[in-house]
Amino acid sequence: MTDALDPAWLPDDAFRAVGTRRTLVRGTGPLADTVRGEVAAACARFGGALVDEGAPAGLVLELTDGGASGVGPGGVGDFGDEGFGYARADGRATVTASGGRGLLYGLFHVVRLGEAAFLGGPVREEHRPALALRMLDHWDNVAVHPVMGQVERGYAGGSLFWSDGRARDALDRVRAYGRLLAACGINAVCVNNVNVHETEAHLLTDRIGEVAAIAAALRPYGVRTHLSVTFAAPVVLGPLPTADPLDARVRDWWAGVTERVYEAVPDFGGYVVKADSEGQPGPFAYGRTHADGANLLAAALAPYGGTVHWRAFVYDHRQDWRDRSTDRARAAYDHFVPLDGEFAANAVLQVKHGPMDFQVREPVSPLIGAMPGTRLAVEVQATQEYTGQQRHVCWLGPMWSEVLRFRPDGEVAVGRLADALVAVSNVGDDPFWTGHPLAQANLYTFGRLAWDPAADPRAVLDEWIALTHPDAGRRLTEGLHAVLDGSWAAYEKYTAPLGVGFMVQPGHHYGPSVDGYEYSPWGTYHFADRDGVGVDRGAATGTGYAAQYAEPWAKLFESPGTCPDELLLFFHHVPYGHVLHSGKTVIQHIYDTHFEGVEEAEEARRVWAGLADLVEPARHARVAERYEEQVRSAREWRDQVNSYFLRKSGVPDERGRTIH
Repeated sequence: MTDALDPAWLPDDAFRAVGTRRTLVRGTGPLADTVRGEVAAACARFGGALVDEGAPAGLVLELTDGGASGVGPGGVGDFGDEGFGYARADGRATVTASGGRGLLYGLFHVVRLGEAAFLGGPVREEHRPALALRMLDHWDNVAVHPVMGQVERGYAGGSLFWSDGRARDALDRVRAYGRLLAACGINAVCVNNVNVHETEAHLLTDRIGEVAAIAAALRPYGVRTHLSVTFAAPVVLGPLPTADPLDARVRDWWAGVTERVYEAVPDFGGYVVKADSEGQPGPFAYGRTHADGANLLAAALAPYGGTVHWRAFVYDHRQDWRDRSTDRARAAYDHFVPLDGEFAANAVLQVKHGPMDFQVREPVSPLIGAMPGTRLAVEVQATQEYTGQQRHVCWLGPMWSEVLRFRPDGEVAVGRLADALVAVSNVGDDPFWTGHPLAQANLYTFGRLAWDPAADPRAVLDEWIALTHPDAGRRLTEGLHAVLDGSWAAYEKYTAPLGVGFMVQPGHHYGPSVDGYEYSPWGTYHFADRDGVGVDRGAATGTGYAAQYAEPWAKLFESPGTCPDELLLFFHHVPYGHVLHSGKTVIQHIYDTHFEGVEEAEEARRVWAGLADLVEPARHARVAERYEEQVRSAREWRDQVNSYFLRKSGVPDERGRTIH
């Protein structure tokens, strides 16, 4: 790492408890060497020592052959490649793992615990990830795109991986990134945009060496590299005239290309594909299904243990806003449920957590839980496209936890149904990684929830605070909770109400424009008129979307009387005088929450200002500057949304406040 690079949740002091011990590392292999290097660096800083076999040690990090000496209850053995056992007794801590990643994750577990890893009575624990794949998708363009720039939806500067149309020469920062990811449990990264432009297409073939260099920088921390590919690659890259997935020439082309990919990157993770979506090519052009398309790539990857992540973000983006029977929210379910059971074993259908597009409030996609014969990855968005673009504080842990705890059939939670959790990355080449220093909490929280979807997000935030600020006292800890805990709710209050979404400036999606997408072909409507607002998605009188859910949700969402307030306008068109479960009318809720949201943003700014003596000056100044913009923007949202609905409804604010 360079001196200018922010250490995020791995500052030197976070390793103090490890660095002051005598430590024995048992085991060989690349990841055991990484662990040994981490411990050696910590000891050099804090006076501890790496010791040889037979010497007294306060910390033992042991890589076993199958975990025969596992430390879990009853001496349970094999932890797999990523699990580990942790034991504490008589001031000594022991980590046991049967795989290199497990040993690495075990070390970072001790780092999170700090001195507590060595103090107290005997403890024996087992730790295994709930989800085998915990992945970040980077929407990074190799060459700067004339519209989307270096990183599509990137709010933290340019790409970590690419510069001037090629892979960066110096990849120290990429290695440091892999280290941060390993410390929160993320094990895979896709290094280029799902909207694959021609430059990115060549990464698959004549530029695979650049991908190999990036993979080599990530490998020491157990992070596998994936690549977004265009479905039309056999045509774009040649020499074939077709990309038909059932054409033998196309199958042979993908098999040959994939063989060469694995020659360059032996631990390559697989492909990510956006097909038949927003202009990207796909199997529909040949009269084939998405299972046909996914299985084509799955067959090419199967001999090497690779996986194809096939995105389910498929919908008609040329809709007629006057046609209220057409519903973008229905599209993924309608396209993919009939294909359940037809996807190959190494094909994963990647489903956005909501049916629309990462709005501040959406129901969980009904596709999740509706395809028991298909492997599913749930996709969330860490980069804050619709939640303040890392100019606003919006900690998304509570949102993601709600999604992962949702039970589509009333019994099994999303976090147990999914095979993988994927986030669109919020990282760039900004010195603070995420542009807004507090947005680092989103990246860390994603990794920890991907490891354990049932984890309490507030406890995860405690981890992030303790690591990022090792000497944080009560005032700083309470201050950080004060500005982060309720930030998602505050953002929702001063932006789009009750689940409507998309009241944003078209294109860049920052700032309010209540009708910005209302008369567009994108299917993103709120249908506000003089009498009411919202989209009728019921089965009886609307688009039928609500009926895509299993019980008890279909019945709950069908009626305005039972639909949760926060999703009311997503599922129903109701009069402004409709009374919510809270006892307020819809119109008064809109007025009140927009005033409250601004007040909460102003209070968070005040709290942060009061922490100036406890936070490193550059970090504090960056956040303070962003808070000025957040408060300005929140007031703009309040005034535009409230004045819009005052004009539409003709109903004044019952509290007599001025609405601009």
